[in-house]
Amino acid sequence: MNKSPVVKRSVVVGGHKTSVSLEAAFWNGMKEISGARSMTLSDLVGEIDTARQQGNLSSAIRLFVLDHFRNCAVGPTGAPQLDGGRGLAEVSLKEVSAIN
Repeated sequence: MNKSPVVKRSVVVGGHKTSVSLEAAFWNGMKEISGARSMTLSDLVGEIDTARQQGNLSSAIRLFVLDHFRNCAVGPTGAPQLDGGRGLAEVSLKEVSAIN
């Protein structure tokens, strides 16, 4: 089983520079989400940081990305999407499961 390498990056959160270590699949997911929302990666990390209730920032980001793509896969009603729009979510979830 190949493990995705952990990539450490510096981001500015709330005006402070911090380092975040995530697997490449999660960084790719974050880039995809921030691009879809027309926001910077730092702004997205700031939102996640503000919303987290416990745990470290890296864990909060992983859970956020997983939750985002799960919601994309099942849609707002919880039913599987059958319109073929799941391609990116499926790829990202496969990458996430390969890490375990």
